Amino acid sequence: MRSPATAFAALSAIVAVICCADVSAQQQKKTQWGDPDLQGTWSGDSAYAIPRERPEALGAKAELTEQELAEKVGRDTASRKRAVNAQGAFSGDGAWLDRTFRQTSLIVEPANGRTPPLTPEAQAKQARAPRGTYGNGPLDSPEDFTLYDRCISLGAVGSMTPKIYGNGYRILQAPGVVVVMSEMIHEARIIPLDNRPHVGKKITSYLGDSRGHWDGNTLVVETTNLNGRTNYSAVNMTLVERFTRLENDVLRYEAIVDDPSTYTARVKISIPFTSPPGYQVLPYDCHEGNHAVLQGLGGERAEDKALADDARRGIVRPRRPIQGGLSVGGQPIPDAQ
Repeated sequence: MRSPATAFAALSAIVAVICCADVSAQQQKKTQWGDPDLQGTWSGDSAYAIPRERPEALGAKAELTEQELAEKVGRDTASRKRAVNAQGAFSGDGAWLDRTFRQTSLIVEPANGRTPPLTPEAQAKQARAPRGTYGNGPLDSPEDFTLYDRCISLGAVGSMTPKIYGNGYRILQAPGVVVVMSEMIHEARIIPLDNRPHVGKKITSYLGDSRGHWDGNTLVVETTNLNGRTNYSAVNMTLVERFTRLENDVLRYEAIVDDPSTYTARVKISIPFTSPPGYQVLPYDCHEGNHAVLQGLGGERAEDKALADDARRGIVRPRRPIQGGLSVGGQPIPDAQ
């Protein structure tokens, strides 16, 4: 998270435009032991301005034209100025947008930049999945809430995708190992680089079992042993991720999700991370400050009592959905009654 002073300083900087070329070998930073250096504190805040799915009207157009880019730079600059000059609870919200990218979507494959249709198996699984604060209940136990609601995990890919807040990351390296730490839900992945075999197939987890190797200046991470309970993962798939430092303060993250049991086509996600001056990863006290489960279950039990009281008075009525037809973010729930 950035301090207000740092956000204000960003106003004087010229918005940088990032192309797709990798840093040359001469420019690539190295660790003391000779590995490409990915270390630093990174932010997905600017990538939050890139839609996950490309607007249908853009078709296969993966990048903005020069004119469209210039127009977007203008809009982004105006957003930062408004944010820095704003007052009140949301002052500074939007000052995080310090880079403007050509990308028209975070999904770069399929070519239309949109999530491919789910298989019938995946659609059935999705219908059974708990929706928690993103649905209208019923909420009868903690297991009726999502893993996100319960501060358990966002998964290997989900933890890297831009969100409304908490987009900080820290990468640390030592000989033979890379550690990727995420601010949101304070997840940490320890990735060995020593060619050790994966653990036995019977051992699965939310983040899976990762092994890494270098492909030139790119860290390639292959993850197996996923439990299939998080987004972009399935029990029998191998997740492939790539981390490449494009500039001193720009890192490209890519994830290839090849899961025929979930998607009808392969999915590739590409996310640019930046490293603004003064940016920090802050403590994310998810459980300590999490009232979603408590309030959701409390609201449902209050509705139980209200229904019983009405029945005693001879009033028969439908159950009121605890979310009132809106998700936790205030968006309408499509199937809300």
